[in-house]
Amino acid sequence: MKILIAYDGSRCAEAAIDDLARAGLPESGEALIASVAEIWLPPEGDSDNDPALEKLVAHHREKGRRALAEVQTFVAHAESRARSILPGWTIETRATYGSPSWELLSIADEINPDLIIVGSQGQTALGRLLLGSISQKVVTEAKCSVRVARGRINVDESPIRIAIGFDSSKGAQAAVGAVAQRNWPAGTEVQLVAVADGVHPTAIGRFVPPISRAIDEVNNAERSWLEELASDSLEKLRAIGCAAELKVVDGNPKKKIIEEAEAWNADAIFLGANAFGSRLERFLIGSTSSAVAARAQCSVEVVRRPA
Repeated sequence: MKILIAYDGSRCAEAAIDDLARAGLPESGEALIASVAEIWLPPEGDSDNDPALEKLVAHHREKGRRALAEVQTFVAHAESRARSILPGWTIETRATYGSPSWELLSIADEINPDLIIVGSQGQTALGRLLLGSISQKVVTEAKCSVRVARGRINVDESPIRIAIGFDSSKGAQAAVGAVAQRNWPAGTEVQLVAVADGVHPTAIGRFVPPISRAIDEVNNAERSWLEELASDSLEKLRAIGCAAELKVVDGNPKKKIIEEAEAWNADAIFLGANAFGSRLERFLIGSTSSAVAARAQCSVEVVRRPA
């Protein structure tokens, strides 16, 4: 397995490193930790021999070098922490500069990771309440799976709990497959959260027995259909030693998946990139996946299968 870890020294970046211990990663693999200084360095000899311009350019170069030295310190610290969590992994670092989101996506295109790990916010996300703009862009435009990591303080060695948004789509099946391929400790619990689009009677219809019975039959049929579709996924998860169950709830997937994960105290939510909605809702990522990644209180992994 190959992963790309974005690190900028922020608390959320530290949480992303902590989250490695509960991400079900294999005992060995390759990791590249990248830190990007959000600066522009003027090219050498770009002052046209103008003394005033030379002084200004020299000032910006020095400022840029200091920022680049800072991110080099960041990745060295992150490498040390990552090695303690992933002792069997080959870990490399890269410090660079430019637009953080574009640089991360460019590095991903270069090394073709299976997974990109980002914090929910970065140092420049002070004005964002839910998901930093860099993380949002990476989640939306990456070609591989992306894990938006949020730290969790554990007072005991509780079992890892994973919620998977399930609607039987190819995206949901990919999310189940991603979980099934990981290396989870004994006692790991998995819950498939299926959100049914139930039919509800009008105010008058509730008092008309034939209408009420017909609607109940439709809703029960949909639940039975979801239970049947989930059976293979549950068997796949149980085959790797996880305690797996299905929970069917009514409502809006964008809200219900988050609410169920929070009530269950889940460590992470896995979602297919285009589960729970048409591909036309968003060009690159389903609207439900994007909303859950932005608002959940735990880590969220948006799963994409490589083309």
